[in-house]
Amino acid sequence: MKNPLLCLLAVLLVLPGLCLCQDYRRIHRSALLVDTHNDVLSTVTLKGLSIEEDLEGKTHTDLARFKKGGVGLQVFSIFCDERFGKDTAYKFANIEIDSLYAIARRNPDKMRIVYNSGQVYRAFKERKLACMSGVEGGHMIEDDLDKLDSFYKRGVRYMTLTWNNSTSWASSAKDESGATVPNPQKGLNEFGRQVVRRMNQLGMIVDISHVGEQTFWDVMQTTTKPVIASHSSVYAICPVFRNLKDDQIRAVAKNGGVIQVNFYSGFLDSSYLKRANAFMSRHRQEYDSLSGLRTPGYEMNAIFSRKYPEEAAALRPPLSLLIDHIDYIAKLVGVDYVGLGSDFDGIESAPQGLEGVQDYPRITEALVKRGYPAADIKKILGGNFMRVLKANEK
Repeated sequence: MKNPLLCLLAVLLVLPGLCLCQDYRRIHRSALLVDTHNDVLSTVTLKGLSIEEDLEGKTHTDLARFKKGGVGLQVFSIFCDERFGKDTAYKFANIEIDSLYAIARRNPDKMRIVYNSGQVYRAFKERKLACMSGVEGGHMIEDDLDKLDSFYKRGVRYMTLTWNNSTSWASSAKDESGATVPNPQKGLNEFGRQVVRRMNQLGMIVDISHVGEQTFWDVMQTTTKPVIASHSSVYAICPVFRNLKDDQIRAVAKNGGVIQVNFYSGFLDSSYLKRANAFMSRHRQEYDSLSGLRTPGYEMNAIFSRKYPEEAAALRPPLSLLIDHIDYIAKLVGVDYVGLGSDFDGIESAPQGLEGVQDYPRITEALVKRGYPAADIKKILGGNFMRVLKANEK
């Protein structure tokens, strides 16, 4: 017969782990999880894929994995890069929006296009994926406020004022940092301020991810509504031009906005780019051949990551580093001003354990282990963004 004291001891040792497991799963199931930035629409549009199919191993995202990951609201990024300009950028953006509507029409039992916070909550109650869109790059309005209005009517609920490329009316972080063009005209011009004011009037959230510092401060002086950073991380931990400095984080909090932390390894881990450059150097001949074809850097990174998966996997930081960025913002300005903006399918590398949208429960588990109470976890997972969405509505 087994020693009853030893049996009791074994139970006591195992019980905390079982309770933690059940606790994070319960929290995750009950939370409205919002991801404010996923690039799968442009990925599948360019590659001729469908998110209705099993795309594991090809993308970070498909419909089945959204459900597995417990995603309640996905804001799909409407994206095209600087190669699209006058007469092409707006057209391509609408093709992506068309594709989202078509997918939703074919899957009414699984997803629903939503336009406001009330509809998000209703879709969540019905266990359907709520779908919104956000335009990533102000070049897609082609300097025309009527096109901005059209995007809003089609369900676009935020616009990132710039991508890496500046517009005629707003300078990007990449350009302001000198990473591309020297000494650009910095900040918003008068038309740029008109864009921000029009977005406030429409109920479209101003997104300051990708914008330069001067543009950021001009936005904060102009906007009358809370802003978001749909996919940005912390400069103090990882000092790259796309991340937010402490004074910017404080300004977003003072504005009542929210910073949705980006999952990209290069925006989380300050040593990642050095390791990634060494990886590329090992394949220099192939890299140079792609450069000669004018393949954009972000596409080359994705190509090499798929071709050499074991090497690419070794570059990835631990999941704990993503939680460090969330922690940093929560400790600096409070837990009400941080959320999740994965950038899935727009990045070639995410932290270990985050293979796609199916892995969101691991973030909830990690937050529980850090000691966050359930109420705060629910704010981070989606509650904070929902507050900002509602505050921007007419």
